[in-house]
Amino acid sequence: MTSSLAVSPFQVMSSRKNATATQSSKEPPISPASLHATTIPTAADFSTPSQLQQLHARLIKSGLPPSSSASALPLHRVAAVCALSSPSAFSYARRLFGLCDASSETVLWNSHLNTLSSSPSPADALVLFSSLRFAGVASDVFTLSFVLKACSRTPAALPLGRAVHALVEKLGFRYDVFLLNTLVHMYASRGDISAARLLFDVMPAKDVVTWNIMITHYTKTGEMEMARHLFDSMPERSVRSWTAMIAGYGQWKKPREAVRLFREMESAGVQPNEVTVVAVLAACADLGELDLGKRVHEFARRWSFQKNNVRVCNTLIDMYINCGCVEEARQVFDEMAERTVVSWSAMIGGHAMHGQGEEALKLFSRMREAGTEPNGVTFVGLLHACSHMGLLEEGKRFFSSMTEDYGIVPEMEHYGCMVDLLSRAGFLEEAREFIREMPVKANSVVWGALLGGAKMHSNINMGEEALRHLVELDPLNDGYYVVLSNIYADAGRWEDVAKVRRMMKDRGLKKTPGWSTISLDGVVHEFVAGESDHPRIEEVYRGWDELLEKLRCRGYVPDTSAVLLDMDAKEKEKVLYRHSEKLAVVFGLMNTREGRPLRIMKNLRVCSDCHAALKLISEVTDRDIVVRDRNRFHCFRHGSCSCRDYW
Repeated sequence: MTSSLAVSPFQVMSSRKNATATQSSKEPPISPASLHATTIPTAADFSTPSQLQQLHARLIKSGLPPSSSASALPLHRVAAVCALSSPSAFSYARRLFGLCDASSETVLWNSHLNTLSSSPSPADALVLFSSLRFAGVASDVFTLSFVLKACSRTPAALPLGRAVHALVEKLGFRYDVFLLNTLVHMYASRGDISAARLLFDVMPAKDVVTWNIMITHYTKTGEMEMARHLFDSMPERSVRSWTAMIAGYGQWKKPREAVRLFREMESAGVQPNEVTVVAVLAACADLGELDLGKRVHEFARRWSFQKNNVRVCNTLIDMYINCGCVEEARQVFDEMAERTVVSWSAMIGGHAMHGQGEEALKLFSRMREAGTEPNGVTFVGLLHACSHMGLLEEGKRFFSSMTEDYGIVPEMEHYGCMVDLLSRAGFLEEAREFIREMPVKANSVVWGALLGGAKMHSNINMGEEALRHLVELDPLNDGYYVVLSNIYADAGRWEDVAKVRRMMKDRGLKKTPGWSTISLDGVVHEFVAGESDHPRIEEVYRGWDELLEKLRCRGYVPDTSAVLLDMDAKEKEKVLYRHSEKLAVVFGLMNTREGRPLRIMKNLRVCSDCHAALKLISEVTDRDIVVRDRNRFHCFRHGSCSCRDYW
């Protein structure tokens, strides 16, 4: 009994398998003396074909007939021991099965195929399947499903998967939805999404699993429009259908769509599971959607997801940190029964982003005491903490320690942190020398850090050198040109400012406008610097004028040096008054109850005038104002900022 798949198992084995089989085939035959060895195994603990034969011989000597002696053996264990051993051992196992109920042989081999297909070496299942086909052992639906599962997990197994597809047709299993679902998954997993879709389209019957498989694989490859088309066409949806789409939107940087779809899911009355919770919390973190994040947190607490799932807790920490609620993040962290390196690293990084460098360093000490080994992400957080606090020597020690004490090879982000640390502290020459001595070529992140330091310390030469490299590495990033233009403007070199602007125009680049958002009652309100189509913008302008009078009474004087345009002081003041974060704060003050914190997201760095104004606003209105800008968080409270004016 052979077929097109009945090839010798040794033709599909790797060299490792060949070596193993060759060694096993040279195993000496069992001598009569060996049957009386003092270490004859029991029925539960044999682990080699030799031990199996010893046990079988002992059962025969005890007077049992051949069929009974074979039946007395744990046959699933026989299959496991003999499946990938020598050909003689495989044949021996088949003879034992034949002495029992011959109809159970396929079931016995299927059990081991299932184990192998889920193991770290799924290719072993393909080797066993080839042996079974070569020996003429019948295949059923379960046999083929386990083999297809192994194919989906094994690189370069697509040709065998196609051959199994042909066998599905030949054996008349073309109407088995479970098996066809496994085939669709195999094709998609091995990168042949076209074949998966073709099979999906011609399937005579589909269930919700079929649709979910295709949607999930489309989301994995970023084909969100195709995934959404299938999702909208589904006759029925499961929680997995919704979750696949929500997670896909989050993965491909479309958090607004993820949140919108989650709200549709709630309206449809579908209860989220733990995976859904993780996906929507990640989207809330990206958007700063604190209200929804809190609601999802309450749901997770009610269903014990927070208590039993470390990943949910880690995502909650990240969500609160990115929404500017470091205290709430720390509470989740402190309540965790089990913490991973991800938990520690997220909390360390969160303290660093919020200007709480001392807490970040204390937490690292606790992490070491707890016996948790840090990773590269941990050290990114520590270096950020040192950079935001100006702790130069501590930062240098951490950078050395990650390699010397923990064997962690620095990545580009670590080098960028060190350049940022040195540049912020004013050691621009040392930062440039550090870049030159890097074992890898510096990327735009590293040179961008040097450019930022040059801006902070008004070093034109260093800024020009950084931009020369950045123009080559990231020529379409308008932000770098704007920074150098600002350095020139600070120095009053307006001709050079004009030169940079001409360079941008020649390359088709425009300055990215500053925008800020504030989320109130689930609605995101956006304000753009200098212009806005917000329906209540005139009301916001009047609100700012009223607030401005209070600020002036407290000594506020507009810092017109923050406007790097060649115009008179009055015009510069008008520009400052229309900065997006000021408008967002005023809108928040107008539409929230007294004492409620305001949380603003901004796409660019906060300017010096807005920073000074927001400190005063927090004091005048007795409000906490949290601004998440491009680089970090600024937490304004009682007239002070968490950054301690070092940013």
